[in-house]
Amino acid sequence: MTEWAPVITIDGPTASGKGTVAHRVATALGFGVLDSGALYRLTALSVLRNHIDPEDAQAVARIAESLQVVFHAQGILLEGQEVSEDIRQEQVGNLASHIAPNPSLRAALLARQRAFRIMPGLVADGRDMGTVVFEDASLKIFLVADVEARAQRRCKQLIEKGISANLADLLRDMRERDARDINRAVAPLVAAPDAYTVDSSNLTIEQTVQSILDLWSAVGSQ
Repeated sequence: MTEWAPVITIDGPTASGKGTVAHRVATALGFGVLDSGALYRLTALSVLRNHIDPEDAQAVARIAESLQVVFHAQGILLEGQEVSEDIRQEQVGNLASHIAPNPSLRAALLARQRAFRIMPGLVADGRDMGTVVFEDASLKIFLVADVEARAQRRCKQLIEKGISANLADLLRDMRERDARDINRAVAPLVAAPDAYTVDSSNLTIEQTVQSILDLWSAVGSQ
């Protein structure tokens, strides 16, 4: 029964390492993975490509409902086109953060996100996985890191991909995005009451993954 499949949620601010950590935890446990942020970024990319007004809440929601998306081991297909790199552009990320508070959009994506919950289990990362989408998750992680550390990570990632990046601009955008995510009226970025906070500021990816696996062994798998 899919409703009993165990779920680990990993919520946190942008560039805290949620995606990478979630994939590695899922691989270690043999679970599936849900990058919920990708769904919002895919919606934002479609809004841009279809010249939709981001302020038109219903039009944005309709875009989300009609997304033709395929997640695969090597990336993400949108309308049959590989878009893994496209959705990581700062313009797309900023727009995703801007449209995320849209209640109609969130409702449109809720069922799609919950459908990922199948056996043997799921690791879901995002901003409201533990507070809204999977409130009954077996283990909830709130992954944080200093905003300076996160900006440096994102800058390094972009440069490694051959994309020009300015640390000061990234830092400013990240602080603005954090403020929007934390203060939005619908599903704000906040740790669930029963979440375990993991600060990855001074941890390697491997150490962060291991700390979550240790928590799973101690409390989540019971």
